[in-house]
Amino acid sequence: MGGLAHLSDVLIPILLFYIVGYGIASRVKVYESFLKGAREGLKVVVEIMPTLIGLMVAVGVLRASGFLDFLAGIFSPLTARVGVPAQLVPVILIKLFSGSAATGLVLDIFRTYGPDSPLGLMTSLLMSCTETCFYTMSVYYMAAKVTKTRYTLAGALLATLAGTVASVILAGKMG
Repeated sequence: MGGLAHLSDVLIPILLFYIVGYGIASRVKVYESFLKGAREGLKVVVEIMPTLIGLMVAVGVLRASGFLDFLAGIFSPLTARVGVPAQLVPVILIKLFSGSAATGLVLDIFRTYGPDSPLGLMTSLLMSCTETCFYTMSVYYMAAKVTKTRYTLAGALLATLAGTVASVILAGKMG
């Protein structure tokens, strides 16, 4: 493990020097190109900031209002049949919108049940097997100015379902 950590300590500076060296050898004004890219990146951040703030506020309101617990109660008879604990329903729903808000819910589960509990294991697997579909779509499509998303949402939701099923199965086998 120590060797791998030292490899990354060396590899990152080598990669940076390679990029700068390649730019200089190609007669590219490296610093000016960096500044231009940083300016364009800042413009993208300014464009997507209202969307990000809206998502964060909406998730905060849902969490603080108790609506997520209400939804968990509604879905718990259905989810219990397929092996998904009711405590995981808010994490699944919020993860679609915000990874950081879902992390807050995960920490609540860890505090209550423990990270090594079957629920903690399932939660950890779920977080790594699913994506923040709506967040990702809003940020990337807004930045790229994509207006026709075609089957992106359906595919992303199907992938989230597959990740959820995989986390339940894997946690069942491990726990």
